[in-house]
Amino acid sequence: MALVPIDVLLKKADAEGYAVGAFNCNNMEIVQAIAAAAEAEKAPVIMQASQGAIKYAGLEYITAMVRVAAENVSVPVALHIDHGTSFEQVMRCIRSGFSSVMFDGSKLPLEENIAMTKKVVDVARAVGVSVEAELGKIGGTEDDITVSDKEAMFTDPKEAERFVKETEVDALAVAIGTAHGVYKGEPKLDFERLKAIKDLVKIPIVLHGSSGVPDEAIREAISLGVCKVNIDTNIREAFVNKTREVIANNPKEIDPRKILGPAREAAIEIIREKIRLFGSSAKA
Repeated sequence: MALVPIDVLLKKADAEGYAVGAFNCNNMEIVQAIAAAAEAEKAPVIMQASQGAIKYAGLEYITAMVRVAAENVSVPVALHIDHGTSFEQVMRCIRSGFSSVMFDGSKLPLEENIAMTKKVVDVARAVGVSVEAELGKIGGTEDDITVSDKEAMFTDPKEAERFVKETEVDALAVAIGTAHGVYKGEPKLDFERLKAIKDLVKIPIVLHGSSGVPDEAIREAISLGVCKVNIDTNIREAFVNKTREVIANNPKEIDPRKILGPAREAAIEIIREKIRLFGSSAKA
């Protein structure tokens, strides 16, 4: 299938009460794992490339791999930039063929975030690309983007209402207690804040930093309007842990296919688990 924008996937998820998994792809094996898991579960899926992944693999390689993956499955696939922090980066992704983009202006003053996000929306909408934005700062580290505990700020519901009205974004990432990377303890999500935001903005809500959030908390967040759940760390953990295991058991192995193949299978399993948790199995 051809790549689709995320707003097509998220509007259906919002109407039917489930979330679409958004999984970060850093290499060929992980792209294949995401596609295989989505096909096995008959689920729509979002493949995300962070700025770090684009720097590592190359924009053209990422776009080509995901396009080929989408063409070889029967489920809808979106290609999305995760945390694009500049207008120029987002435009490069659109020109390369991304079907959706995220502009992350959360570190900017509110007025500047609104202005820059609106600028992205105006260009993206003209070419059929959907836009996710972020309001409030989500703690932790995503590649080279770091927000300390002190800097992390929850999203203000009234600011979210204004932000969505003025920018006309398709989806909004909010800060309600999640963080990027590995958690030091169990995260406590502010469900009352999430409910207040959803009551005011009426568009799909995105939950970043979802690896390590308890399953029950994820289900509760979805019931309150979260329609896109981002997962990266859990995939990395499964992939790298299996790689380490294979090398430890076969220290003389030099065939990368025999090392990375099992890692790909481990990634498939964790992605399938997440898809089932999000309720998107059989929703393609």
